[in-house]
Amino acid sequence: MSERTMKKSKVTSMLIALAVTAVIGFVIYYIALPAMNFHSVGFYFYWIILGIVFSLAQSISNAAMMKRKSMYFDKSISVGIIVSAVFLLILVCGGIFSATLFHAKGYASVIHTETAAFEDDMPETTNVTNIALMDTDSARIIGNRTLGSLSELVSQYSINDNYTQINYQNRPKKVANLEYDDFFKWMNNRSDGVPGYVIVDPVNNTAAYQKLEKPLKYVASGYLGDNLERKLRFSYPTKIFGSYYFEIDEEGNPYYIVSCLSPKIALFGAMDVSEVIIFNPCDGSSKLYDVKDVPAWVDIVYDGELAMEKYNWQGTLSGGFWNSVIGNKNCKMATDDYGYIVIGDDVWYFTGVTSVTADESNVGFIITNARTGEYKFYPVVGAEEYSAMGAAEGEVQEKGYTASFPALINVNGQATYIMVLKDTGGLVKLYALVNVENYGIVATGETQVEAFAAYKKLLRSNQVNVENPDGVKKNITVSEVRLITVDNLPTIYITSTDGEVYKGYLNSDESLILIRSGDDITVFCEATEIERLYFIDSWEYNK
Repeated sequence: MSERTMKKSKVTSMLIALAVTAVIGFVIYYIALPAMNFHSVGFYFYWIILGIVFSLAQSISNAAMMKRKSMYFDKSISVGIIVSAVFLLILVCGGIFSATLFHAKGYASVIHTETAAFEDDMPETTNVTNIALMDTDSARIIGNRTLGSLSELVSQYSINDNYTQINYQNRPKKVANLEYDDFFKWMNNRSDGVPGYVIVDPVNNTAAYQKLEKPLKYVASGYLGDNLERKLRFSYPTKIFGSYYFEIDEEGNPYYIVSCLSPKIALFGAMDVSEVIIFNPCDGSSKLYDVKDVPAWVDIVYDGELAMEKYNWQGTLSGGFWNSVIGNKNCKMATDDYGYIVIGDDVWYFTGVTSVTADESNVGFIITNARTGEYKFYPVVGAEEYSAMGAAEGEVQEKGYTASFPALINVNGQATYIMVLKDTGGLVKLYALVNVENYGIVATGETQVEAFAAYKKLLRSNQVNVENPDGVKKNITVSEVRLITVDNLPTIYITSTDGEVYKGYLNSDESLILIRSGDDITVFCEATEIERLYFIDSWEYNK
């Protein structure tokens, strides 16, 4: 073969290799959707793979041009290998020099945690309406039952497993959109789109289906151009996407809240939310916000796992990297799960904080604002969450119920865990209250009212905070006793001779049935929102 022919063959070979690489590169990009961003690990893997593909394609092409039976390598082929090697070197070096070993103080200073007083921020609670006691597993069960009652939908759609915890019209809710059940269901229904979403009330254990006037076009289960992430990637090719959360605004309109990440340290270190995309899945429109400018109706900007990870950076690395490995002086970290609580107009994550060297106790608690990233620490010492969950499960061990991850509330000035107990089917059966400082004090009830009444009685019998500043002690003479059923609970109303009424539940205190007209008794009670009506904590005969 002449030199001229050989040069022509090499040019042809390179063009073929470039074409093959372009086609494979497009396929990989279309499927994997890497961010074209120097701070994205996926970006480097993408170009490493393309360098290898180019070299293999050119070697095969060269062999074919030279009529050889095996791949043929020459200097031109080394270009692809060099490209791959360069990107691999940057990836490895970037990872090393972004590590906590070199930037412990930087990681520790990513967040600022305010120490606050538990009693000031957490007012006393008599009925929980701002905490999602139901976990996601139970929400899925109730949501699936709701969808199952809609025969025209259940055969074509399923509910997304990732329920989003939101604050909707000042109430905690869990929402999840419907998804195409499989590829063929997408093919059959893509022209109509996804018709709606399910909203679950995690306080009252109810769910409802919401049909949309304009269906969702872009969802996670969509294929080709209907896929949510693909639509976002083609709209924002350089953004490093973090979490995707389906939310609704105060009017019930659906959106996806997509966090965009950037490093705060070196090339890849301390990835944190810097921008947020609010995406309308009905028409594909979107808007990019700086993280500090996100609208107030948005609830989840910072993923719960990221929020806990950032606290752990501060808790373990404040004393330096080597202290986090050896010695662990003053090192603390969040427990490995979290719950939700609504404060004001925002959703907050709640989790305990334990010493790295401790096993079953907390040194305090943190709450994290899921929208703003604000952190607060409460130095309340006591049992960690899993010990409290075990104590609640042990109280009804014969039933085999399992506890949800608890939340922290203030009952009679006492830091108290509240949680639900579920049966094997995941349905809520009981409410449980466990004292943080003494997790041997455990009360359960079929309703919150029952559980609170039983818990307060236990506090009094255990001489814990007997002098409740908001409580009332009254010596009365009973004029009338009435027993009726309210919300399936046997309820007793006691009227005193001065016309005041006292309400109690027999499920919480069966001894109330002993009270008769004419008895002189002492009642430990709490005022209600209704004048001259009191709720009975406990009672005793006058001596």
